[in-house]
Amino acid sequence: MADTALALLAERGMRGLTHRAVDEAAGLPPGSTSNHARTRLALLEAANERLATREARALAVTELPDPAGGPDAVADALAPVLHRYLTGHRELLVCRYELALEATRRPELRHRYDEAGRRFREPLLALVTALGSPDPRRHTLSLIAWSDGMMFACVAGSHHAEVPTLDQLRDGLRELLTGMVGAGPPDDRR
Repeated sequence: MADTALALLAERGMRGLTHRAVDEAAGLPPGSTSNHARTRLALLEAANERLATREARALAVTELPDPAGGPDAVADALAPVLHRYLTGHRELLVCRYELALEATRRPELRHRYDEAGRRFREPLLALVTALGSPDPRRHTLSLIAWSDGMMFACVAGSHHAEVPTLDQLRDGLRELLTGMVGAGPPDDRR
């Protein structure tokens, strides 16, 4: 049900996501979706939770790089993840943007959306801290904003028809991370 809801969000947008549409697209008997997700909010929450699970798999947040190699090693590890997401999971990004906009209008969804995002932010905060950032919270925000901006531009923005190459993403991440913490591993900067 939740996977079908995500497919509908990606294909039809927020207006196209209804209980009836999920039933029809999933080949379920009428009323099945509303039996599991009684309200529209419950349907959105189910979609949001499933999106977080699928994004965690696609982004492999459990496989963060060893910061001992410094910004270059971290950029080398993060760029393929971002590239894989941009080239193989564009529909999930569209769903994320649909749910993010809906969360700005529904405070009850906002909490769940933010909680799902925390699962991604906390490991990045630990990574940026381990890299030796003098201001880890601000630098984590910058790293996320850069990544989110790149994803938006390449999926829904002015660069939707082109995805940067792996090398271009690596160079951008390397420049960003080096600007935050310097060029060497944390031990080399003492």
